[in-house]
Amino acid sequence: MNRGPFIFLGVFLIVATSWTFVLFKANQEVGQLSAVLDEDLGKYVPGNTVGAAAHGKEVYQELGCISCHTQQVRVASGMDIERGWGERQSVARDYINDHKALIGNVRIGPDLSNVGARQKDRNWHLLHLYNPQINSKGSNMPAYPFLFDVREIVGEPSSHALDLPPAFSPGEGLEVIPTRKAESLASYMLSLKVDYELKEAPKSNEIMAEELAVALEGAQ
Repeated sequence: MNRGPFIFLGVFLIVATSWTFVLFKANQEVGQLSAVLDEDLGKYVPGNTVGAAAHGKEVYQELGCISCHTQQVRVASGMDIERGWGERQSVARDYINDHKALIGNVRIGPDLSNVGARQKDRNWHLLHLYNPQINSKGSNMPAYPFLFDVREIVGEPSSHALDLPPAFSPGEGLEVIPTRKAESLASYMLSLKVDYELKEAPKSNEIMAEELAVALEGAQ
């Protein structure tokens, strides 16, 4: 007697039953879950990075900045907030709108998740990219002169030219102009700021006390 068809049918039924349990049972259980509304979910989290800042994020990835910088304020060591890298710890919801979260895990340089709030001057970021020794003497960050064009001044100097100290000037009659990549990267740096509070990540008591003192001083 040929038992092949019966063995095949038995194996088929076992596989079909298993897939039915894995797929349909789980779907049924999930479908019966009720929605839970968090009243402030997403309320204070900024939208996706757009425009020049979005292009700057691509330049950030292209240059491998994530190899030396994180974008995650931590509280385990107790040092990040003391260093002024942020006013509170980073949590998952901070990255909810990011298509790609550049959290990083190596800190050869400082954390950048709140650098736009620490350094609000665009020119500072451009000078730092051209040569970090201009405004961060002793920094181990490399210079990125290829993000800038050195041009001969014809007539009036360009309004976009960097205001360089004499020691870093390219020479008499020359000026340094940021390229689109440099401008976009500066825009991305300025966009990196966590200026909102989430209930699962309140600001530290020390930060809140300082803000309260400033507010009270201004009210007097």
